[in-house]
Amino acid sequence: MEDSIKSIEDLKRANAAAQAAGGQVTNYNDWYNILENLEIAGVESTGSYSGDKLKLEQIKEEIQEYLEQQELERVNGADQQYQAKDTFASDKQQTVKANMANGLSSTLMADYMKYYHLLS
Repeated sequence: MEDSIKSIEDLKRANAAAQAAGGQVTNYNDWYNILENLEIAGVESTGSYSGDKLKLEQIKEEIQEYLEQQELERVNGADQQYQAKDTFASDKQQTVKANMANGLSSTLMADYMKYYHLLS
């Protein structure tokens, strides 16, 4: 009977039939939750408790791997962005230093030429 359960409604009917016979579907509450999660995920039931449980575990593992991959990409992206900012700041500092050196050398050269002409 358990192999034909493909939805929550099928599980409820099977449990009602089992209760009428004085029993209950094995792992009813757990299976109900598993079927609910599969339904939310848009995944079809395998029709058995063990199959559905395994399928849900696989989905959870895939989601976990996906989240870890996204986190890794986010961290790597932040590192690259930081490196780009750091490079930009370094380039800006080098530009300021070059401008200062050019300005200072121009001033020194102008003063040298002025004194050279005064002395000659």
